[in-house]
Amino acid sequence: MLPAVVILVVMAVFSLDDGNDVIHADSQKVFIDPGHGGSDSGSTGNGLLEKNVTLDIALKTRNILDHDYEGHSVQLSRTSDQKVSLDERTNMANSWGADYLVSIHINAGGGSGFESYTYDGSYPGKDETNRLRGIVHDDVVNQTGFYDRGKKEADFHMVRETAMPAVLTENGFIDNEADAASLKSESFLTSIARGHAEGIADALNLSERSQAYVEVVADSLWTYNSADWDDRASIVSKGEVFTVTRDKFTVGDGEMYQLENGNYISANSNYVRYFRE
Repeated sequence: MLPAVVILVVMAVFSLDDGNDVIHADSQKVFIDPGHGGSDSGSTGNGLLEKNVTLDIALKTRNILDHDYEGHSVQLSRTSDQKVSLDERTNMANSWGADYLVSIHINAGGGSGFESYTYDGSYPGKDETNRLRGIVHDDVVNQTGFYDRGKKEADFHMVRETAMPAVLTENGFIDNEADAASLKSESFLTSIARGHAEGIADALNLSERSQAYVEVVADSLWTYNSADWDDRASIVSKGEVFTVTRDKFTVGDGEMYQLENGNYISANSNYVRYFRE
């Protein structure tokens, strides 16, 4: 069973705007591929579908990379529950000119823990591919505490048909009760994503961004327990400053920031001032 999420990281030295991603000069291109999707559920077990878990991890990985690091751009093979063929995934990454690819999956078939794969063939740059994989692999294990099943090689499409270094990660076993319980935890999924993001950043030598904050400029303002305008938490006052852990994202007809305390707040510039230092 292939892992559930594939992440592809790519480095670029030119500018490109494809309508979705703006690539800046000298930025490194990271291609993230959440495994499966649409009618292809991937592996299943303990009430989980691999396609959903991989997408969640991939989106979290992208958000952490974009919030905490600079000097890169990110493209995903899918951002919703849609079926994308393996050929379409690698063609996207190759056409975009990605520098590194990470493919994210969830395992099945008995066992527990984390393992990663690179292509088992003979090809130029294999040593470098394995070196980069080692960085990502170790960061995921360190962040999650997963049992380390090892750094492996296989003839998987996602690591064979890419024109850049690529790694496929297997993040726990969906049919293992203990692993599945962890995969149902938002905080654990965030740990998996942070391991991937930090591994990618370490492998590509990305620079850390300064910390983001919001200051309330309205007289008073609601915060929210979740990314839901109806799920109100508490009222904050003008002059209060909060640490941002997720940059601006769309919620319904508006936009929000996620705060370090776990709450959410409007990103409307009439109500808050966003800054970094």
